[in-house]
Amino acid sequence: MFGLFKKKSEKQKLQEAYQKKMSEAHKVSHSNRTQADKLMAEAEEIAKKIDQLKV
Repeated sequence: MFGLFKKKSEKQKLQEAYQKKMSEAHKVSHSNRTQADKLMAEAEEIAKKIDQLKV
């Protein structure tokens, strides 16, 4: 309850964006492979940003 108004860290925001891109890519991969590849590339860029935050 007390965490209700807690702001998300940059890492948490990036992780959520990564999960969203990956799920979108999975859904689209059944009908449009090129779009799915584009979404996967965007997700990989987000993953690189997450790795940079760890260092």
